[in-house]
Amino acid sequence: MTRVAAVDVGTNSTRLLVADADRADAPLHTVDRRMTITRLGQGVDATKRLAPEAIERTVDVLRGYHDAIDKLGAQRVRASATSASRDATNRDDFFNAARDALGGVDLELLSGEEEARLSFLGATTGLREPAPFLVVDIGGGSTEFIVGTDAPDGLLSVDIGCVRLTEQFLHGDPPRPEELSQAVSVVRDHLADVARELPAVHDARTLVGLAGTITTVAAIEMGLPAYDAERIHHFRLKRDAAEDVFRTLATETLEQRRHNPGLEPARADVIVGGTVVLVSVMRAFDFDEMLVSEADILDGLVRSLLG
Repeated sequence: MTRVAAVDVGTNSTRLLVADADRADAPLHTVDRRMTITRLGQGVDATKRLAPEAIERTVDVLRGYHDAIDKLGAQRVRASATSASRDATNRDDFFNAARDALGGVDLELLSGEEEARLSFLGATTGLREPAPFLVVDIGGGSTEFIVGTDAPDGLLSVDIGCVRLTEQFLHGDPPRPEELSQAVSVVRDHLADVARELPAVHDARTLVGLAGTITTVAAIEMGLPAYDAERIHHFRLKRDAAEDVFRTLATETLEQRRHNPGLEPARADVIVGGTVVLVSVMRAFDFDEMLVSEADILDGLVRSLLG
């Protein structure tokens, strides 16, 4: 077996996966998987710059990940950055510090399309659900939509995500009805663009959901006292249940929200924005359930190293 590692630096979180596998299409044997909310995208939508404190938080986490990768003896490493870094005019400052923190491994700036392709690879390899699949990856700054069976037949990245929507629209505590309505309206407009530019979404038979917003809503619906990736992976999230969670979260204050079982407190301030995207997708494309996947872009990055 080959031991490889991948790091994904997103707008809201920074994650690590170290895994063993024989080949790219074989089952992955997870050695270490970590997620830390670093909020690299703090304020980027307004300033187009990465905040110094956000860079510092993220680089500190990357140093710890580098130590873990070295200790576990990964033979190949791939590290990527996504939406917040794409939008930032000072990303080179972060990339230089990140390379030092990762022991010389360069961060790759992924396009939205490459991010989508890797997410599809990670989420659908070995999946036995009815195809075609619509894979939806809700991030902090963007959401990726990918349709395909064995490989993406079409994909689109749009600038809606849990951090971006929160910073643009959801300022009340709890968000005011007019703020929620505006956020829903903006997301609905983006989804109309998705339907027009990616008409194959209407042919998809299985909706697959990735990333922290979706896994968190699943954990809340399940009432998990602590996050449990094995129970969440391939959980079937019903549309009615997602709507119920959305209504609950959107009417709670931030302090009340933090106490929901299954919700990591550091995600409480942006979860409503992410859930706006989630329920809007299920409404717009008329899916009654979503297959929740813990396998995502990290798994795709790892598989890309296995040839």
